[in-house]
Amino acid sequence: MPYVTTEDGAQIFYKDWGVGGSPVLLSHGWPLNADAWEATALFLATHGHRAIAHDRRGHGRSTQTWDGNEMDTYADDLACLVEHLDLTDLTLVGHSTGGGEVARYVGRHGSARVAKVVLVSAVPPLMLRTADNPGGLPLEVFDGIRAGEAAHRSQLYRDLADGPFFGHNRAGDVPQGIRDAFWLQGLASGTRNAYECIAAFSATDFRPDLAAIDVPALVIHGDDDQIVPIDISGRLSAELIADATLLVYEGRSHGLPDMDRERLHADLLAFIDS
Repeated sequence: MPYVTTEDGAQIFYKDWGVGGSPVLLSHGWPLNADAWEATALFLATHGHRAIAHDRRGHGRSTQTWDGNEMDTYADDLACLVEHLDLTDLTLVGHSTGGGEVARYVGRHGSARVAKVVLVSAVPPLMLRTADNPGGLPLEVFDGIRAGEAAHRSQLYRDLADGPFFGHNRAGDVPQGIRDAFWLQGLASGTRNAYECIAAFSATDFRPDLAAIDVPALVIHGDDDQIVPIDISGRLSAELIADATLLVYEGRSHGLPDMDRERLHADLLAFIDS
């Protein structure tokens, strides 16, 4: 299996599918890994693109480091992978926490290698309610997730998968296999890594990073996202990025890569090839 070694010695696992075509790098959400993007990577690779997806440090097959479980290091790990593979004319796609990773990458490393950016159900600009972000979610929401992670993480992941992540609590129509895959991927993450990543995705201020995105961007968000509500995330991100297009999936949940695959794949391909 392919790995890239970061400056602090962490081993970052990645998949690299397809030949030729412009590269697309897919960054996953919490507490998942590259497998969450498998269907999309296969679609892109069979439609003329090189699809790369990695396991964030502390997740999946990558090293469960004690430190570095924050956005600056995640972005630097991403830069390490991009440079290792010498990717140019790159489209960065981030789902949920991965959208924060993508935004922070551009904020820290610039867009010299990047042609386009896609944020899917992504956490920027800032999820946490603060004095200058009064519309954010209260700290108690994220403390509750931390409490679940510390007390019984397996049950937390089951509750998220069976409830708001895919919208199963709305109609009870999410296939068991999709919910089981979330639970299984979650348990492959490191306990400390997943716990600290909660602060990374909720309390990191991505507003300067979004302002630094100087390439075309596509923001895709469901307006029934119960995990990352669209009014504090997708709509605001589209306003903060200079050249952004917002696509709203009406009535749809947080788990768009699984629940809305055909539509998402078509929108991604059209944007990448435009």
